[in-house]
Amino acid sequence: MNLNKMMKEMQKMQAKIAKLQEELGERVVEASAGGGAVKVKANGRQEIVEIKIDPQVVEAQDVEMLQDLIVAAVNQALREAQQMVAQEMGKITGNLPLPGF
Repeated sequence: MNLNKMMKEMQKMQAKIAKLQEELGERVVEASAGGGAVKVKANGRQEIVEIKIDPQVVEAQDVEMLQDLIVAAVNQALREAQQMVAQEMGKITGNLPLPGF
């Protein structure tokens, strides 16, 4: 493959990646903890966009448990968002290792 053709292919891939990053920023994944007592949504930019807590788990004696559930749900949502981004990027890059993905 000549260098010009390779450079054009890289530019096409770069444009596809930029477009996908924008699209993934709008996609949302949801995770939960405690059998659905705490639900967290995260987008492809690794931002938490929503947290829902079942009112039945909010009692003074359950605050520590609730905090643990929130941490668990947030971490799961972020892992799922990372996995979504990696899968979509892999479709474009052919699973080539790229920094930051």
